[in-house]
Amino acid sequence: MSSQPQPAKENKMGVMPIPRLLFTMAAPMMISMLIQALYNVVDSMFVSYISEAALTAVSLAYPVQNLMIAVATGTGVGVNALLSRSLGEKNFVQANRAASITILLGLASSVVTALLGVFCTRLYFSVQVDDPVIIQLGCDYLFWVMVLSIGCFGQVLLSRLLQSTGKTFYSMVIQLVGAGLNIVLDPILIFGLFGLPALGVTGAAIATVISQFFGTILGIFYNWKRNSEIRISLQDMRPNGAVISRIYSVGLPSILMQAVPSVLIFGLNQILVSFSETATAVYGVWFKLQGFAFLPIIGMNNGVVPIVAYNYGARKPDRIVKTVKLAITVALCIMAVAIVLFQAVPDKLLGIFQASPDMLAIGVPALRTLSLCFIVGGFTIVSSSLFQALGKGLMSMSIAVFRQLVLVLPLAYVFSLSGNLNMVWWAFPVAEVLAGILTAYYLRKIYQRVIRPLDQADFKF
Repeated sequence: MSSQPQPAKENKMGVMPIPRLLFTMAAPMMISMLIQALYNVVDSMFVSYISEAALTAVSLAYPVQNLMIAVATGTGVGVNALLSRSLGEKNFVQANRAASITILLGLASSVVTALLGVFCTRLYFSVQVDDPVIIQLGCDYLFWVMVLSIGCFGQVLLSRLLQSTGKTFYSMVIQLVGAGLNIVLDPILIFGLFGLPALGVTGAAIATVISQFFGTILGIFYNWKRNSEIRISLQDMRPNGAVISRIYSVGLPSILMQAVPSVLIFGLNQILVSFSETATAVYGVWFKLQGFAFLPIIGMNNGVVPIVAYNYGARKPDRIVKTVKLAITVALCIMAVAIVLFQAVPDKLLGIFQASPDMLAIGVPALRTLSLCFIVGGFTIVSSSLFQALGKGLMSMSIAVFRQLVLVLPLAYVFSLSGNLNMVWWAFPVAEVLAGILTAYYLRKIYQRVIRPLDQADFKF
């Protein structure tokens, strides 16, 4: 297991035509992200049938789950960049060490999360609400998700190892099996079908955990049997400060960037609740629905990162430029379709969640305004993946913080002073445009200082 592989020919990320490469790398991840978005919506729909208190409890648990996923995926982004770059440089020793240490980091993260779940779950809900029913339901759900989080970290990180070497099909299978199994198990365990006891929100948590464990088992199998370009060994799994530092130099900004929405949701809910609780419900629905637009692009970025990182290590700037330009074009097309949908049938989208007349009155103009941020958002997200792949994670983080905290929350508060709820929603498209300007500046800078100097050819971006 510890021998160093020497591929007979270069990895496809360095030679395959860019359109075909991006499609084969990104399409499986885009599909799996769409399934994940569907799972989130279906999960909320099932829980809402228990009671409004149950839906509230699970909604309050979301920021913690988002932080767990942020740590897992952020670590995976750092691994992706380092491992793909190492393969591009033909540094197989470092690639194997990075892959092995990824397993160690996943285990360490799950242990810390489990301890927080045991000692801090009730405190987390108690500081937010006074209702003992909501607090207990929240603990029943979040406790199991955190204590058994090894499945979450294992599924995500093992999928990232496959992505790093271009095995995105297997990564897609892991995601599809996990999400699909969760959708099947949710109603069975929540409502007690086929003679099983009705477990309520605890059943939703157990369904999630079981699905993640199955994904982890598949990840172990595919990396062992199908991922021949890397070898995981106990010897390489020993802590290595240099490798961990390189992983988190890219991964930590990504973690913080993905954790920002948790802060944004909390802050914005405080502003919206001053208008009505229905307004906060509308924002919760928007946050789930917009995943159908943004998650496919994030999935595509999971394919972009290893392509760019590999070709950066291989000093092939033309392939980097072509990849990013094509990814931006695809993102803009996806967002154009999403805007048409949100503008044309916002009432039908809200109807998925059995929207009341009050919710429709608030939600229809809200969705039409919020969806205006899609076009610029697609450009910003793809550009951020380029910065991460080139080891410039701080650029990605600064864009996310600038866009969602520095801009959105203050703008939403200022607009709320008008007393018009519809004005609050405009904070998002305004912030997106300003963040897009900053992104364009970073993009030009990174091209001139990092990409173009890789050789003497004059590439126009």
